[in-house]
Amino acid sequence: MAFPEDVLTADEHVVLDLHPHWKAMIRPVTILVLAVAAVITALLFDLDAILVYIVAGLAVVAVAWLTFWPWLVWRTTHYVLTNERVLLQTGVFSRDRRDIPLSRVNDHAMSQKFIERLLGCGTLTIESAGERGQSVLNDIPHVEKVQTTLYELVEADRDSHSFNDNERRPVTPVQQAKVEETQ
Repeated sequence: MAFPEDVLTADEHVVLDLHPHWKAMIRPVTILVLAVAAVITALLFDLDAILVYIVAGLAVVAVAWLTFWPWLVWRTTHYVLTNERVLLQTGVFSRDRRDIPLSRVNDHAMSQKFIERLLGCGTLTIESAGERGQSVLNDIPHVEKVQTTLYELVEADRDSHSFNDNERRPVTPVQQAKVEETQ
């Protein structure tokens, strides 16, 4: 599922659209393999039909709850960087989304444990101005590149909103006199 483009503004474009790292799916895939193995084992040992149905029923419940649901959560979790903001969206049936304008990003930090370095993922912490403070994004794939991209986007946003000498309003003589008096 790609991130829906209809939530973007007219001049906004997606720079990165990420899901959590694939390591989040290791446990669900392991459970799927074990459930299939349990059903095959029950069939191979020629168990009573009722016992095979019980094993198969438990396997279906385990797969639905511990494999399919985590996969849906993984697929519907988006970490999106655009040229204007950072969007954090989660939810299968209901939806939670947090938008952090690039102009409000004060700081961003990246951390990786040893295993995460081997797998190529990590945690990205974005500190923004406002009442919510920090947003911690776990299991970000290629977290070093994502942090660098975020830095470049924040700097480009700041540059686009800053004035150069030709764009500043001219200082009137009255304003100049007030500035000189305070010095």
